[in-house]
Amino acid sequence: MRFLAALLYLLVAAAQAAVGVAELPGIDGDGPVTVFYPSSGEAKPLKRGPFTLTLAWQGAPVRGNGRLVVISHGSGGSPWVHSDLARALVDSGFVVALPEHQGDNFKDPGTPGPASWRRRPAEVSRAIDAVGRDARFAPLLRLDKVGMYGMSAGGHTALSLAGGRWSPASFARHCAAHIAEDFPACVGLATRLRGNFFDTTKIWTALTLINMRFSDPVWVTYNEPRLQAIVAGVPYAADFDMASLASPRMPLGIVNMGGDKWLAPRYHGEAVLKACAQCTSVASLPTGGHGALLSPFPPKLPDAAAGLLNDPPGFDRRVLPEIDGKIAAFFRKHLLP
Repeated sequence: MRFLAALLYLLVAAAQAAVGVAELPGIDGDGPVTVFYPSSGEAKPLKRGPFTLTLAWQGAPVRGNGRLVVISHGSGGSPWVHSDLARALVDSGFVVALPEHQGDNFKDPGTPGPASWRRRPAEVSRAIDAVGRDARFAPLLRLDKVGMYGMSAGGHTALSLAGGRWSPASFARHCAAHIAEDFPACVGLATRLRGNFFDTTKIWTALTLINMRFSDPVWVTYNEPRLQAIVAGVPYAADFDMASLASPRMPLGIVNMGGDKWLAPRYHGEAVLKACAQCTSVASLPTGGHGALLSPFPPKLPDAAAGLLNDPPGFDRRVLPEIDGKIAAFFRKHLLP
């Protein structure tokens, strides 16, 4: 009872603290790691890109629940589109780290897809190391049980770290079989099908390029033993050997959006839940689109991205704090005593 009372005290104290934010240098040439955390500092308006957020920049950290959660952003992403989820996790006492994935972030989007997917899991590991080496955070954390959340391409990272294996050739096989039904998952923002005569040419060209670039049949795997709970939001999953996800290394939760136009759910998140009976459906919103989990949502997107990320008509973003709360609850359940 005494331990439970102490834990509750720490959680309440963390919820009452401001949300601090700091930027750590990456390790081994990685980009910066943005860290959100409980802080005794004063929260003030902070301008980052198109967003104005209320945070304690470089505020002094205070003890939370002693656990770290890493967030892996989607292709071309940034830390700021996940700051609402980070805030919900900090309110639960977690420290939250967001690595900037090389060649697949808002400053440098040059190498998305399988090239980035190979690098990302190790970047998550080095982000854990970067937080653990920082004199401000190291005394406040135990890094033997770390959580991880990833969205879209970050969801692919999450599934890799949960024990899934994938290959470039498997990516090509999926596209060969289902490119018409899952076209944006295969070609990204390069072009789109418009239901006219040119679609046949677009599909032929896409498959030719995919088969030329992605023929390696070797399975890609990665193991990070410090990770003990993972949530994948609208993950890219069609290139995974689903048998490798049937029994994940740790508790694995999935968030799906029924209105996802970028990653057809039946080939991605829903396929993972079908293969993994022990996985948890953390949330599933029938009317949510691929960008529903971006919060705050970017005020302006290029037309190609907007068509795939914008909320479908009728989707109500007021439900998102509840989803963030469910993700935080998943990590509390599996990472706290």
